[in-house]
Amino acid sequence: MAWLRKKSPPTNETTATIEEAAAAAEPVEETLAGMGDNVKPKAKERAAEPEPTGPLLTVKGVERVFHVAGGPLHVLKGIDARIERRELLMLRGRSGSGKTTLLNMIGGLDQPTKGEIWFDGKPFHKLSDDKRTVVRRRDMGFIFQAYALMPMLSAYENVELTLRMAQVPRGEWKRRVTEVLDMVGLAKRMHHRPFELSGGEQQRVAIAKSIAHRPKLLLADEPTAELDSQMSAQIMSVFQHIIQTENMTICMTTHDPTILEVADRVYEMMDGRLV
Repeated sequence: MAWLRKKSPPTNETTATIEEAAAAAEPVEETLAGMGDNVKPKAKERAAEPEPTGPLLTVKGVERVFHVAGGPLHVLKGIDARIERRELLMLRGRSGSGKTTLLNMIGGLDQPTKGEIWFDGKPFHKLSDDKRTVVRRRDMGFIFQAYALMPMLSAYENVELTLRMAQVPRGEWKRRVTEVLDMVGLAKRMHHRPFELSGGEQQRVAIAKSIAHRPKLLLADEPTAELDSQMSAQIMSVFQHIIQTENMTICMTTHDPTILEVADRVYEMMDGRLV
């Protein structure tokens, strides 16, 4: 059974995917033309939708077996879990416990050998590769340990690239890019390229990039692994702000015990199981 921890109310989540690499080949436009008054912003469209109920994502009896030279390797061994809407959920465990594999299942980057994954009422485990790609582009954001930024693009252009891929109307790009970079504290650094930024700043660009298209679920694989304690605290503060202001859900993996207190819930993983 998972170890669950509740926090006090706040005071007031590797390499780039194939889709990103393909989209990066397109030139990034510096001058953005308007799309007309008849185009409604994505945020307004979602605001008009009825408030959804129930968990955002449910995992039922998920197993993942890899076939290697020595025989079958059981990485996930019957996972049952849920991710509630607008919460910060952490998957905690040592390296090799299955955290990243489970995160890949949740994000549709891999398929379970057995079991079910339901995302926002859809049977994610039954969708084709193309349909899962559409869901990821529209409703999910990903943050990787290696930041996954395009090195020759500025912070602004990296974030803009996500909006292009998600097919957000061009007229919204400038406002939204500026908004999310300001949200992560990089308004004055938006025209710098990754090699001109510190590790913490690169991770904040990666966060801005992942939330620009307003996904429902943000998945982060060890987002603080390469950062010192002060930078880790700043990243977690950004995550809390995103949940409050953007109404997103964040699921992240970690083996850092110092950041667990900010989580709404914590699942402990060991040897492919929740304990």
